[in-house]
Amino acid sequence: MLQRLSSGLARCEEIAAAALAAVVTCLILINIGFRVLGSPLYWISELSIYAMIWMTFLIAGAVFRRRQGVAVTLLSDLLPRTGRKLVGLWVDTTVLLFAVLLAWLCWRWYQPLALARLGFDIGAFQTQTFNFIYAENTSTLGIKKFWAWLIVPWFALSLSLHGLANLIQSLTQWRDPGDEPTAETWR
Repeated sequence: MLQRLSSGLARCEEIAAAALAAVVTCLILINIGFRVLGSPLYWISELSIYAMIWMTFLIAGAVFRRRQGVAVTLLSDLLPRTGRKLVGLWVDTTVLLFAVLLAWLCWRWYQPLALARLGFDIGAFQTQTFNFIYAENTSTLGIKKFWAWLIVPWFALSLSLHGLANLIQSLTQWRDPGDEPTAETWR
């Protein structure tokens, strides 16, 4: 169940990242056209930057799920099968710990319970917590930056799910010594 949920989420992240790549391309081409005409639209540049950031975080989660990230395998290639499994287990554990730590930091950054306790009153929230996350606007789009920054908590939760799924898969490999993880295993 967890494996299917993680794989399905990774697939959705890939589709969303591909759509955002198309959006970024279109936005940049539109902005080039406006610049040629002598009236650049600065908000398009900012929107394309945020779209690119979201695209990067979304595809990073899917890449971790599929274990297709860039890796230096000099050491693990020299190890026997048990050593490779131990290295894989260590990597999966490290990714999961990083994701959980990032999720905890995002919780502390956004402080949703404090915001709710104060009736979603941004001024009271800022006064009480000295946290101004909900007050800062983007430069040209005029929206609150916390909307753009929501990709970080999403990434933390997504990576936690993918990391847990990968860790469970690595642990089950100990029971079936013939199984070696490959990129095809994660599709």
